[in-house]
Amino acid sequence: MFNREYSFWGTHAQKVEMLTSPIGDNDVFALFNRNVDVYMVAPIVGFLYNNRAELDKKDNMEKKIALSQMSPNIKELEYNYRLIMLLDKEYTPDVTQRIDKAFRHYNTDNAADDELRYESYVRGGIDVLYDKIYGNANNDTECINNLQDFLEEYNDRYNSIVSENDDLASLVRS
Repeated sequence: MFNREYSFWGTHAQKVEMLTSPIGDNDVFALFNRNVDVYMVAPIVGFLYNNRAELDKKDNMEKKIALSQMSPNIKELEYNYRLIMLLDKEYTPDVTQRIDKAFRHYNTDNAADDELRYESYVRGGIDVLYDKIYGNANNDTECINNLQDFLEEYNDRYNSIVSENDDLASLVRS
């Protein structure tokens, strides 16, 4: 799944461009340095905020991640995929089936629907990141303040979602 070039399209490509562009006139600080950094964070954000988005190719804008950037990050990308497959009770209520999706079916022909679901979380996460950081900001200072607020909110959500998954924790312990 992560052993090829990846493209963001349409509105999500535009948002990735913003998320990787320097904030302000000094060109020193960007929220994300590379497109692959957005790709590594976005699915977790999309999942935590229960936000999925459809593929949008209306304006033909495309932002790519080269295979040379994907390859060194494959372990982290696989970890994110497996984590979402394990935690997504809405998609697969049965914990044993979620484990199969995360490990047995990963990168097989059986995983096509799972990959589409994962990609929808990527796009949904990009929407959340963009909206939370740039949505109501009128200047660079407000973007930075929004980022700080978002990080606090994200931390709270992450801790509550992980602690809600006691069925996985008990299965691992046994």
